[in-house]
Formats: sequence, structure tokens, C-alpha cells
Amino acid sequence: MAHLEPETQEEEPLDPVMEAVRRKMVRLQVVSGGIMFISLMAVLLAVVYKVRNAPQPAPTSLATGAGFAVPADQPLAVTARLPTGFEIRSVSQSGSQILFYGVLAGVQKVMIFDLSVGRIVADVTVADR
Repeated sequence: MAHLEPETQEEEPLDPVMEAVRRKMVRLQVVSGGIMFISLMAVLLAVVYKVRNAPQPAPTSLATGAGFAVPADQPLAVTARLPTGFEIRSVSQSGSQILFYGVLAGVQKVMIFDLSVGRIVADVTVADR
């Protein structure tokens, strides 16, 4: 077999049927490439849209709860001033209120401290019937 150089080799013209098939294939390739390009642009636009319209994170300065605000970066610092001599027997908490059950001078008492106002809001004496 003889090796012919590419520049000296001439292409023979295709017959009309093969030329029609070649044209259809080129047209199909151009249409497919266009569809792929449009699809890629749609995906990129969707990503850009999502990034630009992402919800902003909530400010971390305050965390709101049951009617009072607690700083998110540090604990709430409050002092519950109970009467002198009050002997605590049990403690309970609900929402922003803390209940202290105890005895003061031989009398059973309940003190309710509210964190939202920072003071004792109720002083209840528990008596027998």
C-alpha cells in the first residue's frame, strides 16, 4: 500500500444521498449544541439568582423566648433577692418565672421570681386549713 500525503489527497464528492445525510447530521449537531448552551445558561442563571436572593441570617444579638429577651452571646445575669432567713425547700421553673418553695420564720411560703421584670412578683403564704 502506498501512503499518500494529506495535502496531495483529494476528496471525492459525495453522492447526493450521502450529502443530504451529512447536512442533516450537521444541522442536528448545531441544534443539540444550542440546546446544551441554553440549558447551561439557565442553570447558571438559577444559581446566581439563588445566591443573590438567599435569606439573610437573623441577627444573633437577642434570642426571644417566653416574653423576655436573652442575649445570645452571653447568659442572662439576674439576682433574685429572697428575704433574709428564707430556707429554700424546692425550686421550679416555667417560662420566664422561677418558683421558690420554702420556709420563712416557721411559715411555709412560695416566692415567684419573674426573669422578664427581674424581681419577685408574688409572695404567697401557704397555710393549713
